Formats: sequence, C-alpha cells, structure tokens
Amino acid sequence: MAENKANLIHLLQSVKLDSGKSYSQIAEETGLTNVYVAQLLRRQAQLKPETAPKLQASLPDLTEDLIHDMMKPPMRSYDPNLIQEPTVYRLNEAIMHFGESIKEIINEEFGDGIMSAIDFYCSVDKVKGVDGKDRVVVTMDGKFLPYTEQKLEHMVSKSRTS
Repeated sequence: MAENKANLIHLLQSVKLDSGKSYSQIAEETGLTNVYVAQLLRRQAQLKPETAPKLQASLPDLTEDLIHDMMKPPMRSYDPNLIQEPTVYRLNEAIMHFGESIKEIINEEFGDGIMSAIDFYCSVDKVKGVDGKDRVVVTMDGKFLPYTEQKLEHMVSKSRTS
C-alpha cells in the first residue's frame, strides 16, 4: 500500500512540476488554499467531486485515473523521519515553544477545548517585514471543539436503546 501511495504521489508531483505552476497558482485557479492543494497532490486530502473539474482545468495532464485515485479517502500518514527535515523541524519547534501559551489563550478566549485539525484551513503566504525582508506567514484556521462533560445520560449503548 505504501509503495502504491509513493508511486501515486510521484505521478501527481510530476504533473504539477510539468505544469510549471506553483501551489499558490493552482490554489488561485481552484479556489483552494495552497496548503490544501499540496495536501491533495501528496494524497493527504481527498479530492471532492465538485473540485475535480477545477483541478483538472488547472492541471490538464491529470488523467481520469489519477483524478479517480485522488477521490478515494487517503491514508493520512507521515514518515516519522520527516521531523529531521529542517523546515518541518523548525515548525515543530515553534509549536512546541509557543504551544503552551497558544493553548492558554485558546482556553481563555473559547473555554476548555481544542482546535480541530479536521475542520481546518491552512495557508502559507509570503510578506515583506517592516525591515523589507521576506517573512513566512502560516495561517492555521481550525474550528473550536469544546470538551464535553461525560454524563451517563448521554451515553448510547445497546442495553440502553433496546
């Protein structure tokens, strides 16, 4: 299965490379975020039927077979060695460094809960800093999910529903 996924990713990345387009260009043409486009082309997200024609218009070399494969629910996973890649390491380091403070602010602003990574939007943008140097802006936009109080009366089980 992992070998099939690797082959599919290689084909999808080849189509993108041959197009000469950036993730941001494809995103603009499809109405998706640039990170979601990258997720689609790395088989970390599922291509929805209403988006398929837009993606195929943006990347005409995507075959019907590739589109069909992209519409299947993906095996979302990652290589544990990915943390060794410097950019990924720094992103992880930033989250670990600022994570406790971010968590406290989420709890202060929203209550006891978490940010969804499923109902989630992410984009990467390039901006000029006040010093004129390029800066990376990573926007993570996730739905707030409150923790629930676990009451017996809310439990659904066979013995209670029969």
